[in-house]
Amino acid sequence: MRAIICEEYGPAETLISGYVDSPPIGPDDIRVRVHAAAVNFPDNLLIQGQYQVKPPLPFTPGFEVAGEVIEAGTNITRHRVGDRIMALTRDGHGGFAEEAVARAELAVPVPEGMDYVTASGFYSSYGTSYYALVRRGRIQQGETLVVLGAAGGVGLASIEIARALGARVIAVASSADKLGAAKAHGAHHLIDYSREDLKQRVLELTDGRGADLCMDTVGGEAFNSMSRCMNHDGRLLIVGFASGQIPQIPANLLLLKNFQVVGIFWWPAVQRDPAQHQASFTQLSDMYRTGKLEPLISKTYPLEQTPEALKAILSRSLIGKLVITPTGDLH
Repeated sequence: MRAIICEEYGPAETLISGYVDSPPIGPDDIRVRVHAAAVNFPDNLLIQGQYQVKPPLPFTPGFEVAGEVIEAGTNITRHRVGDRIMALTRDGHGGFAEEAVARAELAVPVPEGMDYVTASGFYSSYGTSYYALVRRGRIQQGETLVVLGAAGGVGLASIEIARALGARVIAVASSADKLGAAKAHGAHHLIDYSREDLKQRVLELTDGRGADLCMDTVGGEAFNSMSRCMNHDGRLLIVGFASGQIPQIPANLLLLKNFQVVGIFWWPAVQRDPAQHQASFTQLSDMYRTGKLEPLISKTYPLEQTPEALKAILSRSLIGKLVITPTGDLH
């Protein structure tokens, strides 16, 4: 099968396009014909050897796929050949290829009316956001959520989910285009982080109370600012560090301001509780079918242009998601 191959750790330019054997499946796995595979920031970390997972070389990057089941392991009853599913790959890589293997209990049906490209960009962004806001953040109707990195895949998903659940959303981004996307996806208030004082504006927009929740995919100075404008019993949700800076927080701030810093690592949580994972996607699918969620795919790339897509995601100018289409069939 055709695949993108990482033969040595390095930047996207070192990847090559070639042919590899289809990966074997186990009794609890499904084999998927990959119609679309989303590009994510950790893919760049993976090929540079800087991610938590370090697969043996050579390997195929990509971990978020959508496609049809073409083979099922001997223990599988949930999925059948021909089913349209979205999933993360079994080993955390292998998605930028014509076929991939996924754990069957973690794959979910593509909602009715959703194409494969949209599905590949839906799975991890909306899954992460729902887990963070609902399972870990305990978001309530009427609360105020601040979303850092609001124009990224997780950011836009968080805006839509929070709004659907009755929260008020303050979107934070660094350009007019990004803030325009956040507004189009339901943000109530906008903060241009490049021109405005984040802490001051959050306090102004909340009448001095501060944020009940903050969704942080950025880290760095944005985290430092938010740690000083959280409401009593607020929840600051750490999802990632797109700024490249991993922040630290003085423990006395947590004591004096009486808020929580909550780590969000979706994939291990999914593996620990597959039943809850399936229940979350039942809710997300219902939200999509009723028009409350509108995933934004900015651009698609053919398989051989995967390095260009990986470089684009590092530009910090991305709005929404980028997707690879190994088969060329988008539906």
